[in-house]
Amino acid sequence: MKITAVTPLVLGTPWRNLTFVKVETDEGIYGLGEVRLNNRTNALLGYLSEAIPRYAIGHDPFEIEALTSRMIIGDFGRMGEVTMSAVSILEMACWYIVGKALGQPCYRLMGGAVRDKIKAYANGWYTVERTPEAFHDAARKVVERGYLALKIDPFGAGRYELSLDEQARSVALVEAVRDAVGPDCDILLEMHGRFNPSTAILMARKMEHLRLAWIEEPVPPENLPELRRVAERVNIPVATGERLHTMTEFRALFDLNAVDIIQPDLTHFGGLTLTRRLSAWADVHNVLVAPHNVGGPVSTAAALHLAACTPNFMIQEHFNDFADSWVKQAAPGIPDMVDGYFALPDKPGLGVELNEAVFQDHPQMEGHFDLWRDDWHRRDVAKK
Repeated sequence: MKITAVTPLVLGTPWRNLTFVKVETDEGIYGLGEVRLNNRTNALLGYLSEAIPRYAIGHDPFEIEALTSRMIIGDFGRMGEVTMSAVSILEMACWYIVGKALGQPCYRLMGGAVRDKIKAYANGWYTVERTPEAFHDAARKVVERGYLALKIDPFGAGRYELSLDEQARSVALVEAVRDAVGPDCDILLEMHGRFNPSTAILMARKMEHLRLAWIEEPVPPENLPELRRVAERVNIPVATGERLHTMTEFRALFDLNAVDIIQPDLTHFGGLTLTRRLSAWADVHNVLVAPHNVGGPVSTAAALHLAACTPNFMIQEHFNDFADSWVKQAAPGIPDMVDGYFALPDKPGLGVELNEAVFQDHPQMEGHFDLWRDDWHRRDVAKK
């Protein structure tokens, strides 16, 4: 079997463009990959225009290790978010093809399931006014939908420090969420790498009474040693890793002994194969894996297959129950979330099928998603 064509497709929404690839073969089987590369879609498309003829066309999609290895070392440049995203979506599409060709869900080809359902948490649900009352009402809708966990960044456009008023407001927002969801729902506190260590420690301590499941990215990812300062001074598990894109970057993180949960994004980390390899390495350090996922149906499907066969998997992020409705329609087929969990996928490959008409109706958009802008969390106004 050989790859004969790779077609990039971009699905637009007001706050994220989702880049898909359709990988076709000479045996009539196609595969899908997908990534959300915030604010860098055209950079990815430019790199793909070079990488596809160089590495993908004529390649046997069963030779996944060879493809990823060639892409990572072949251009003699350091790998980063854009290049690893290209590796990821082509790798993902190859797994899709292999599963379809063999008539098996991908996770069964990677060792088989180690669980019978996959716990999920909701994100993207708080696109409301930044008040305790509005956050309370939005959080109630999340648990009414069946989720047993949800994530929130209550910190507005804060960076490095917060005023006393903003500290109190952020705490009040999370208190309102806790009141809405009750004592048995996990609250995951997102910090988005906003803070210096002292502010991250301060805010974590102010919220310890709310029984948070983790604090996420408390300091910028390019300053990993500062993470230890935070971890040593808070009594809440620390999660990070969505903006680390290579095994070498995670080595520095593991050497710190300052993280409880890693959050690799398989769409930026080289796909399923490398993320599974990283997860096994994390297991040696007694670290859990909660994959980052802000993508659409194909990246979500791939994440579910990873979760199914990864022993130290913890919980899966999911946006699309609270995002633009057409995103799910672009590649339907993943199981619905029911009572806090996804069922294991049971269809060959990644279990989704492309609906190209949705891409025609929702082309690439020019929005700029800016986490340092007031009301960034509204998402529907992120482009303005």
